[in-house]
Amino acid sequence: MYSGLMQEAGLHLIILETWFHLTPPIIQIGIQYNLVLGSFVGVNHHGQSTLLGCALMKNEDIQSFKWLFECWLRCMGGKAPKGILTDQCTSIKRAIELCMPTTIHRWCIWHIMKKIPSKLNSYKGHIDIEQEMSRVVWNSYTKDEFDKNWNDFLTKYGLGGNKWLSELYEDRHIWISVYLDHHFWAGKKSTQRSESMHSFFNKFITQNSSLRQFVKQYDNYLTSGEQAEREFDAVDFHTVIPYATKLAIEAQFQHVYTHEKFREVQGQFRGKVNCITRSMHSVHTLGRTVRPGMIGGKATDLFRSDYPTSS
Repeated sequence: MYSGLMQEAGLHLIILETWFHLTPPIIQIGIQYNLVLGSFVGVNHHGQSTLLGCALMKNEDIQSFKWLFECWLRCMGGKAPKGILTDQCTSIKRAIELCMPTTIHRWCIWHIMKKIPSKLNSYKGHIDIEQEMSRVVWNSYTKDEFDKNWNDFLTKYGLGGNKWLSELYEDRHIWISVYLDHHFWAGKKSTQRSESMHSFFNKFITQNSSLRQFVKQYDNYLTSGEQAEREFDAVDFHTVIPYATKLAIEAQFQHVYTHEKFREVQGQFRGKVNCITRSMHSVHTLGRTVRPGMIGGKATDLFRSDYPTSS
């Protein structure tokens, strides 16, 4: 099943949002059918979740997901997304490689981190191990730094033989932020958006629901989502958010962004408004130094960025 605005959704997906995610089946539909639901979810220009399509599947193997992606591509006129965010699933991973080899695949980091206690609680001092692994994952800012921190972590706690950790390291390019953040993800690293869709379905669908009831509730959800987007569009058209600063660039963002996205930008402008800058001239570069001070109410360290200048 897919939205009647599928081609428009495709433009959102490829051009505006350039990403979507598939959540592995969460909801059981009908005991007599023994089917599970997977949903395609995007983010529109207001930052709202948008249900682009879904599928009821009998199996969760590679061939089933391959069939799903092939059907999706036909609906999208053969246009594969630039990025796809999923839960950790080997079958999905392989199906994406086969059907959409140019699409950047990202695993949901939240679901991986949630597995740490169950995977490592047999080790002595597992609480310290969990905290150290979290530090390595979230506080490594270059690939080399992550590799070093990860190896130091394994050595420190004697985890070199742990199969789960070894497999995670082999697949680090699809879940560690430093390997992925140069791509556009609309600020998302988790599939929790899709789970909010499932929470909606769970309110109206039970294991005893018929397929007819499911289709009806699905249409109701699409209708409510389209109505919400139209209401946000109307508010954006008829109202204006005041400037937070006197910067000319803020006015440009106000003109082209929706209110929801503009508020995010304004938050960044407010955080920078108290920066004190000083021009620094040299033979090859022009640097701007931000003095230690308060940014967004927090003490900051010295920051400098250099820009090449014409000689």
